[in-house]
Amino acid sequence: MDCAGSRGPTGQARIVRRIPAEGSGVDSDSTRRFVVQIHDARRMHFDFRLEVDGVLKSWAVPRGPSDNPSDKRLAVPTDDHPLEYREFEGVIPRDEQGSGTVIVWDQGIYSPTSHDLAGAPVPFAESLERGHATFRLDGAKLHGEFALTRFRIDDQDGTPGPEAWLLIKANDRLAVHDRPGTPDPYHARSARTGRTLRQVAVAEREGAAH
Repeated sequence: MDCAGSRGPTGQARIVRRIPAEGSGVDSDSTRRFVVQIHDARRMHFDFRLEVDGVLKSWAVPRGPSDNPSDKRLAVPTDDHPLEYREFEGVIPRDEQGSGTVIVWDQGIYSPTSHDLAGAPVPFAESLERGHATFRLDGAKLHGEFALTRFRIDDQDGTPGPEAWLLIKANDRLAVHDRPGTPDPYHARSARTGRTLRQVAVAEREGAAH
């Protein structure tokens, strides 16, 4: 997986064909937003981003989120992104980091649901720091409770390996069980514009030609 490619352009001013975001970027209980972007970089992957403390906490998910609890998705942490990046849908130029086409596959709001052993709510940033965070998604495509759980794969000599996470759908009434929950990135359509990756890339080329 091309983790570097998941970080997006280094110069936000060079982003073109930006689609306006809905609402404000305030990180409160009622306005926490999430976005899932498909990124056709050197290796195709999904970028899962949650609004936390004024930034987008981000993970690269090679196979994409799944609404089937049996599908445990690897999620590799990447750089935090500014809140306005949830607006981005377009083509990152070849001379920039993470070059490739991006669409907004899903977007919406989320609600933290983490609790301690006594049943008291745990602040979401703190639950991430502890390595296990649960939350409810209310998006165009993803719904219900999910969890992010941190783990490490140590080397054979016991040296700690890189940090990774699992993104897992809870077994709630919104889960699916009779089919794989993996989205097809090549045929997926944007939750913002209804366009595919190919349509966004073609529009970008045609716009540059004029």
